[in-house]
Amino acid sequence: MAGNGDSTRAIFFALGANLSIAVAKGVAAFVTGSGAMLAETVHSFADCGNQLLLLLGLRQSRRPVTPEYPLGYGRAIYFWSFLVAVMLFSVGGMFSVYEGVHKLQHPGPLEQWWWAAGVLVFAIVAEGISMRACLQEINKVRGGRSLWEWFRESRQAELVVIFGEDLAALAGLVLALAAVLLTVATGNPLWDALGTIGIGLLLIVVAVLVAIEVKAMLIGQSVDPFLQKQISEFLAGRPEISEVLHVITLQQGSDVLVSTHARMRRSHDGPAMLEDIDQVERALKAQFPVVRWSFFEPEGEDPPAA
Repeated sequence: MAGNGDSTRAIFFALGANLSIAVAKGVAAFVTGSGAMLAETVHSFADCGNQLLLLLGLRQSRRPVTPEYPLGYGRAIYFWSFLVAVMLFSVGGMFSVYEGVHKLQHPGPLEQWWWAAGVLVFAIVAEGISMRACLQEINKVRGGRSLWEWFRESRQAELVVIFGEDLAALAGLVLALAAVLLTVATGNPLWDALGTIGIGLLLIVVAVLVAIEVKAMLIGQSVDPFLQKQISEFLAGRPEISEVLHVITLQQGSDVLVSTHARMRRSHDGPAMLEDIDQVERALKAQFPVVRWSFFEPEGEDPPAA
């Protein structure tokens, strides 16, 4: 049975990694007096802000149902996830591209490069730990799917965002370290500028991909195909149902709505049919705890041919 990975755990690991990286960059900026490293410190603190926004979104999505919001606030996490994707695009990607172009126009020697290299190695380790925690949660729910298939089909917006952030950050840090080492080895600051631009473009691509996925959830998607298949097979196998005509699912944050249109075996007996429907819905919610709302439209057996 499909479930949800622990998004909160993944977010806290990402927050811890970004906070430690920001502090390391801040120390390096203070010691070296580097303006670029100071800018990177601000960038890492902005990443911490992204994780705090996701935690806020998770908290809001768990607010109780009200008459004004009869299906709850589950989709609130989609809004905050989309906002984080926008910030990743603007604060992360565009800022890095701007800084890289600035370095191209005004090249300068890389001073005290060992501080930058040391901070980058530490950041790679910290981001690697965060990515490992994220992948552990993803592996709980992706089944036999590839990471790309899970990314396209998952309905956990916050986990999709954390995965995208961690992947972009880890790849970007490796690219930055390579750029620093090439700059030191060749004495040409062009590599540092090109590396910074490459990091920015990488962040923009990831941010756009994440935004596309979260936008679909905002509009209103069904559950992921893996869970949709499980629910349909479960209903088709119930002895109270002779034929499942249609199943509609809707993802509401961490909760799921299921609407079932089916032919009932005991449709000739109204009270018995209602008892069967109640039994099916109870079994459905017991088998799939993520199902919070269940709506059932019964239909009788076809009349015998004349």
